[in-house]
Amino acid sequence: MNTSEIIVGLDIGTTKIAIIVGRKNEYGKIDILGCGKTSSIGVKRGVVSNIENTVQSIKDAVLEASLKSGVDIRFVNVGIAGQHIKSLQHRGSHIRSDSDTEISQEDIDNICNSMYKLNMNPGEEIIEVIPQDFTVDGEYGIKQPKGMTGSSLEANFHIIVGQTAAAKNIYKCVRKAGLEVVDLILEPIASAESVLSEEEKEAGVVLVDIGGGTSDIAIFHEGIIRHTAVVPLGGDIITEDIKEGCSIIKKHAEELKVKFGSALISENREEEIVAIPGLRGRPPKEISLKNLASIIQARMEEIIEYIYYEIKNSGYEKKLIGGIVLTGGGAQMKHIAQLTEFKTGLDVRIGYPNEHLSSEVPPDMASPMYATGIGLVIVGIERYEKEKEKMRMLEPEPELVTVERSAPVKTKKKKVKEISEIEEVDVPRRKIKEPIIEWVRKFFDEKLEDEN
Repeated sequence: MNTSEIIVGLDIGTTKIAIIVGRKNEYGKIDILGCGKTSSIGVKRGVVSNIENTVQSIKDAVLEASLKSGVDIRFVNVGIAGQHIKSLQHRGSHIRSDSDTEISQEDIDNICNSMYKLNMNPGEEIIEVIPQDFTVDGEYGIKQPKGMTGSSLEANFHIIVGQTAAAKNIYKCVRKAGLEVVDLILEPIASAESVLSEEEKEAGVVLVDIGGGTSDIAIFHEGIIRHTAVVPLGGDIITEDIKEGCSIIKKHAEELKVKFGSALISENREEEIVAIPGLRGRPPKEISLKNLASIIQARMEEIIEYIYYEIKNSGYEKKLIGGIVLTGGGAQMKHIAQLTEFKTGLDVRIGYPNEHLSSEVPPDMASPMYATGIGLVIVGIERYEKEKEKMRMLEPEPELVTVERSAPVKTKKKKVKEISEIEEVDVPRRKIKEPIIEWVRKFFDEKLEDEN
């Protein structure tokens, strides 16, 4: 296959704003052409709270990504998350006028598009409609009905709903930054594309993306997304707890968490001490790593309990052979997999987006913190290719034009012999008084009259 078009993913997070520029190479892997990352100032718990600050952060990230990739960035696939996101299940149906013809992609698109017309609560809108399985004339459990015949087409849908104001603010920020939104993509779905394998999705797996302000959850079973949820707790609240518990400023609390933080008290010793610089000439503050771990573990257990509640609420707790996959910036904390496994009883691993990346991508890009941004590029490429294929199928085939040739008109001149067949005639020179062309024409006319 050839390389794909260049696709840009924009991850507007609570702690960072990341721009990823990439494309699919001839081997089906993702080449990262450039990346831009800045601190996110105007976003709280996944929702834009300050337009101007967010716009400036986006511009800074775009500038950095453009310089690194050499790409003039204009169109982006944007991720959306936040505590306002919720999901619901709905069933739709479509009666076909001609049951003898095959079910086309247009029939599938019609039933999917009809879901966007559902009545929502005031201030809410449908962000994404995901078909799960189809039923054709009572035959249920069909994943791809295209090409089948039947009069009745039904489907189960997973519908993502969010606040209209939150979505509009994202659009406003992106446009003020001089960009255009190609698609608005739910962030846990994007993260799942970058870190989960098809085998895991088939077996049953929970993706947990632990970000700064929220923890996003997506549950897959039999290759289909079954449940999505957003827990309004993330890495920032752990930083706040460290700040309050250790009586230090937020900057030092974040550094402590990143460099020395652990989710298990038992993995640290009392004698391990870290010194924090004092303020304005004050002596350094000494903090025990065991005390630090106790603060982190208490908050992490609360977050895991929320996650486990969503898993049980989905009804798929006993069907998750693939266990839990943790990704996002919060998944980089030491011993978080062990704590999650202990609290839930499920197998746990850390999800890295390196499976879909080419070997030429810098190692730091394979970090869990870039899982969403890389996932936005992957989803953007898939949707672009599907749209391109759909447009190709809709193009009319070139018609064969039949040129009708009229029957040749028989004239006396058509009976003129070829030059090679003309008999030699001895013409006296004295008879050629008129111009040579007129004489030749008259000679052949007389010859034709003699033959007739």
